Amino acid sequence: MKKQFTRCIFLVIFICQGLFSNQVSAQAIDSVYHDTLVQKKEEKLWQFRPIEAVAPVSLALAAFVTQGSISRHLQSHVVSEYPNFNTKNFDNYLHYLPAVVSLSLGASGVKGKHSFGDQLILALLSNLAAQGVTGSLKLISKYPRPNGEDNHSFPSGHTSNAFTSATILHEEYGQRSAWYSVGGYTAATTVGTMRVLKNKHWLADVLMGAGIGIAATKVVYISYPWLKQKVRRIRKK
Repeated sequence: MKKQFTRCIFLVIFICQGLFSNQVSAQAIDSVYHDTLVQKKEEKLWQFRPIEAVAPVSLALAAFVTQGSISRHLQSHVVSEYPNFNTKNFDNYLHYLPAVVSLSLGASGVKGKHSFGDQLILALLSNLAAQGVTGSLKLISKYPRPNGEDNHSFPSGHTSNAFTSATILHEEYGQRSAWYSVGGYTAATTVGTMRVLKNKHWLADVLMGAGIGIAATKVVYISYPWLKQKVRRIRKK
């Protein structure tokens, strides 16, 4: 996972290092005018709405608030109420479902926000970003799981992946039907709930995982038009 994340970082750095290379005009005023048009056009590529930050920021804050005594109290109640809870690894597969549904729709010709090829790239970048952040925080925090299995509890990787998948489905097909968004986020929430019930994660872990999954996918989708334009310009050189 570290190698994949490192390669992704180098790829993004390579893309972002592409600078605008305009042909030298006969008159300096023409060059300035052209640069101004390019800058305005590039600014339009970034379509960010502040409301999109509400969910991930709220989830991250809730994770920090519930970290510690609140999560421990809830976990002790969960263990006492559901001591033998077992999903038979269902949660290990469910977190992929929303993304599989989204890509299956794209592959079958159902029109989404992007072409099927772009959907594949967006899914790859979103998962690399989300799991890169999640893995890094696990290494930094070294927080013990409630079952004492290891020190890789915070944040939840399963939940992060589930909400990444759900956000991909929402971004591509949520405008087509709200039921795609409802189904995707219901599946993701179920994964997080299962991780707590199985005594694999604290409440704070799944809240932070959900926030990371949504935030990483939103950032990738917002920046993707700009990244595509950068790649096109690099190829033309």
